[in-house]
Amino acid sequence: MKKNLFKLFTDKLLDYPIWVKQAVFRKLYFDLKENGYEKRVIESPEKIFVFYEPVITYDGENELKNKKFALDNNIYNFLKLCRENYNILEIALNTFLSLEETAKLFMFCMEQNYIEYPKNKEVFATCGFIAGKFRTGEYFKEKGLISPQQLEECLKIQKTETKPIGEILTDLNLISKTEIKNLFTLKFDAKKRFILDSAIYPTSELQITEKEKYQIEIDNLKQENETLKKRMKQLIQMVSGKNDD
Repeated sequence: MKKNLFKLFTDKLLDYPIWVKQAVFRKLYFDLKENGYEKRVIESPEKIFVFYEPVITYDGENELKNKKFALDNNIYNFLKLCRENYNILEIALNTFLSLEETAKLFMFCMEQNYIEYPKNKEVFATCGFIAGKFRTGEYFKEKGLISPQQLEECLKIQKTETKPIGEILTDLNLISKTEIKNLFTLKFDAKKRFILDSAIYPTSELQITEKEKYQIEIDNLKQENETLKKRMKQLIQMVSGKNDD
């Protein structure tokens, strides 16, 4: 059964009184607006990387089943969650990885033909940029906002002027400063891990811990029983010794 940690987290928020939710929404809205995301998350969720559900391929299923290449365990965990129709956000939360680490797994699996290439250009471009496969200019080219020729022109300018490619793109009015800022905000935040507090949602670890506690209690009782047996044995030996005297 799919374990949606994010839903458990958001359901907790939805239980708040309406006046608290209004305050939370207002704060989140202005924060998203500052970064240019307030409309996109509602109107174009299919273009946002974290909402994308990777599709496992036949090769991916085979490698997950047979582990022929003895890959890192994180790769198999990633493929397993892809098979169970988790999106990128859910994969990151369930594996306790950052978005950057998840994007690197995504790119590796895609290059090995373990998952399908995303059809949306923005999802592909965002993943490649976060994973470090695409540089700034390549990101906007893959996204379709600049042409290969325009990127070449920017790279030629960069050779003579020691400017970041983002600054050149804005100087040529190809990309806005806001878009550059938003891109690097996402890149910076993608390095952070978002680990939900165990008090907010139930986890298998908590269930295991309860079992372990129960087992510890049993072990302690057994140990106490053995100790009592030894003491009784010692007392019997002492009494027997006195009787012999």
